[in-house]
Amino acid sequence: MILIADSGSTKTEWTLVDKGEVRFRIYTPGINPFYQTTEEIIEVLNSKAFQVPDNVQKIVFYGAGCAFPEKIEIVAKAIAYFSPGTTIEIESDLVGAARALCKHEAGIACILGTGSNSCYYDGNKVVENVSPLGFILGDEGSGAVMGKKLVADYMKKQMPESLREKFSNTYGISNAQILESVYRKPFPNRFLAGFAPFLTENIQNSYIKSLVADSFREFIVRNVCQYSAHKQLPVHFIGSVAFWLQSVLAEVAQELDIKIGNIYKSPMDGLINYHQKD
Repeated sequence: MILIADSGSTKTEWTLVDKGEVRFRIYTPGINPFYQTTEEIIEVLNSKAFQVPDNVQKIVFYGAGCAFPEKIEIVAKAIAYFSPGTTIEIESDLVGAARALCKHEAGIACILGTGSNSCYYDGNKVVENVSPLGFILGDEGSGAVMGKKLVADYMKKQMPESLREKFSNTYGISNAQILESVYRKPFPNRFLAGFAPFLTENIQNSYIKSLVADSFREFIVRNVCQYSAHKQLPVHFIGSVAFWLQSVLAEVAQELDIKIGNIYKSPMDGLINYHQKD
């Protein structure tokens, strides 16, 4: 019996699998060791009454921020608190995306959700990765970066007035509250990505479509095109932003001569399939 976790900055999905059959799925807030200590992760999970069944033999955790040994240790210690003695494997969310999207085939795997990332996967491991750099320096095409552009245009009155009024009526948030959430409160990336549904709902608006298309174009040019095989291999995408805005993503990919493969909203079903023999 294996417990698989897929964690982004916004939420964590935990799925208990026994011989390929799903026994349960639960959700807790996102876990990211770049923003949380071991103690803070334990506190968050305890607040949701999180428990690991006694008969779990292995826990595989795929998470944002889990690409460095010191960050992996933070998460491993937190999970071990709830299930001492259980085998624990910690991998980055990028490895999780690659396994879910590509299985055992070579390809370029991309994440477009709250944040963004990409890699060249040889069918067994991540061979090459263009650093995403986070939502301040990078994360092109992500919900956080699109949200940042949207909010900045709203505050500086750079979007069409009718759309600006619609944004104001939808969120009822002041400029001061936006600045407080971005510069003083924790998880500003989550806050900014929270405006992504507005993009989906108004994608037929030319301003919104242009913002989304420009963001996807930036992601592909600054990330995907860095891999030498980007025109030979399928380019797969995972994440809510890619899934809900895939029509625009497909247009931009065609414009840049990129062959799109799979587009999944979540990696979990693919990961269950990948781990079905565990």
